[in-house]
Amino acid sequence: MPDAPVILADEPDSFAHGVLAARHPALIRTVRDAFPYGPEQRRALDALLTSATEGVIEPLGTEDDEQWVAWGAREYLGRSWFEVPFLWSESYFYRHLLQAVGFFGPGAWQGIDPFRPFKLAELDSPETDEELAALDRLTGQPAEKEARALLHGSLWGNRADLGFRLSAPGATTAVSQLVADDSEVLWSLLPVDTVCLVADNAGRELIPDLLLLDHLLRHGRARRALLHVKAYPYYISDATTADVVDAVRRLTGAKGTAADAGERLWSAMSDGRLEVRAHPFSCAPLPYADMPDDLRTQFAAADLTIFKGDLNYRRLVGDRLHPPTTSFADTTDWFPGPVAALRTLKSDVIVGLDPATEAALVAAEEQHWRTSGTHALIQVKP
Repeated sequence: MPDAPVILADEPDSFAHGVLAARHPALIRTVRDAFPYGPEQRRALDALLTSATEGVIEPLGTEDDEQWVAWGAREYLGRSWFEVPFLWSESYFYRHLLQAVGFFGPGAWQGIDPFRPFKLAELDSPETDEELAALDRLTGQPAEKEARALLHGSLWGNRADLGFRLSAPGATTAVSQLVADDSEVLWSLLPVDTVCLVADNAGRELIPDLLLLDHLLRHGRARRALLHVKAYPYYISDATTADVVDAVRRLTGAKGTAADAGERLWSAMSDGRLEVRAHPFSCAPLPYADMPDDLRTQFAAADLTIFKGDLNYRRLVGDRLHPPTTSFADTTDWFPGPVAALRTLKSDVIVGLDPATEAALVAAEEQHWRTSGTHALIQVKP
């Protein structure tokens, strides 16, 4: 709803303020220590740390400035990071971080993902081994039971991404509850010719997303799948094409059911049944309602689009302080086709709650249910 207040980071006790004031400085230090960057990159990272905590928003100083002017930079340059829309300042921070480490070049660090060590560490963790081994227990189960298990695996895989753990290292990842569950509506929309999944995080979250797509393809619930990822490294753990390849390789290198799924996914990518796409707007600081016409056409061509994760949810419904009971369908009525959201709650944005659920959350005094990663939702606009 356009009259809902846009989320800023100017309230010291707010979640958004904590991200800019604590998570971003921690991330700069983590990235600085993860690579043997040279003096130029280290000076740039130190300058970004000062700017992000004490200074104002500055131009990139590259030809990419023109694109960011189109995305609102002219209005926000020279202002405090905390005084502009949270979605915009957060996105611009990550673009500045990539600039600082030389990702866009020219130079030896061009194209080197500064978040890759963290992604690979999670992908190769014992927890991932356990989750892949657990897939064997689904072998021989009815397709409906397998489908529901994989849907919830994809949903809760988003419970604690790397950026979330930076700002809340002691946060629990225990499943608490679904605050909205339109899963039956989601299943009723299948089978379809083309399903589109807009991915969120790499690593342990991307694997269950891929397994869900494998299930839809294998059981005829979709003839073709489109997987939208980020055009370049973004929001520390967001998936790129390289991360998709790493995840599929992780599956093929496993045993049992996981390896079989990996082989099918590799084959599906090779023959075009699973197509990876990376539109430049995937890294824009704007809601998807402002997407360019060519991306809108891509989404319109799909029979069902599934948005994964917290950031995509913020961009889908708008990064605003909506009344929680605002209709999800009304908020997404601009989207060119059926759309679903699978999201673990890790920011203040929320729509689509029924009044009883909202009242119960308030009565339980769960002040942090919006941001703790212990609540989730499945919402659908047919």
